[in-house]
Amino acid sequence: MTKSDGSEGQLAPRSSHLDPLRASVIPVRLEKFNVGAHGSLIEPLTHLLHEAYSPLAARGLRYTATYQTPAQTLERLLDGESYLAFHDEDLIGTITLYPERTSSSCEYYRRSGVVSFGQFGISLGLQGNGIGSEMMNKIEARARALGAKYLALDTSENADHLIKMYEKRGFFRVGFTQWSDTNYRSVIMSKSLQAKI
Repeated sequence: MTKSDGSEGQLAPRSSHLDPLRASVIPVRLEKFNVGAHGSLIEPLTHLLHEAYSPLAARGLRYTATYQTPAQTLERLLDGESYLAFHDEDLIGTITLYPERTSSSCEYYRRSGVVSFGQFGISLGLQGNGIGSEMMNKIEARARALGAKYLALDTSENADHLIKMYEKRGFFRVGFTQWSDTNYRSVIMSKSLQAKI
């Protein structure tokens, strides 16, 4: 994980605003998650997610990533195509692309051609440096390669800064859902992956 002694955590100044389209100012390597290669990182990754989501938890929003156990982290990683982000050898983030979810309780996720992503987190001290943008670029390209027509996500309807960030990347609000393990209503956002003519 990124060091918290003030050395590597200060690789680049934290941006005062989120620019979802800028390139990372920190060299990032994305690796597809593999239990054999990355199994020892489940606990550090769980801690990273708790930390990354702590500002949302402080607002009273009970995202799964604010409280999940290492076993739940692994389950969520294996539920889709997951990627880990590294700077040098430090684990600094994760994101998971989920295939079509025909049995989801969310009606939009059950639609043909819709894939989604989740368990998206970046080390708290490195957020706002373009790392998330690189990870999103990877997920969008992968979703297109898989033939998906739409890439979707959900987040708390009260997380205005996240909603604005996704809107800048071309996502639109398409509905709402209420998950049984959160204490907020989620807004569903979606982006067309089809080429514009």
